[in-house]
Amino acid sequence: MSMKRSPKLKPSPWDILVAAAVLALAVACGAAVWSRGSSISLTAVVSIEGTETERVSLASSARRTYSSNGYTLEVEFCPGGETGVRVRSSDCPSQDCVHTGTITRSGQSIVCLPARISIQLVGDASSGADAVIG
Repeated sequence: MSMKRSPKLKPSPWDILVAAAVLALAVACGAAVWSRGSSISLTAVVSIEGTETERVSLASSARRTYSSNGYTLEVEFCPGGETGVRVRSSDCPSQDCVHTGTITRSGQSIVCLPARISIQLVGDASSGADAVIG
């Protein structure tokens, strides 16, 4: 009993054209989504021991110092002129808050567990739909 061999398929020029069109459409959709996200005005919400203590607009750069549970964090808002937040220095033992680096997108956060300080970025309420289908 012999097995039938499947025919070898070669890509036609139309296959290459369709693949290129799909790739171009994917790149265009990605560019539209990423460029729209950068126009949202961001605000940093600083909470100490679960209580919101301050809201800082990221429209201009600033430095603040926060202390809690015997630890001190030096926080930079808009470091180096870019939109974002980072913990510049901390005297907590693990330094996880410092190693998180700069956060730049709405929903990202920095947490210092020993100090019980968290910083979260939130966008404005008028930022539009998260996704549109159809």
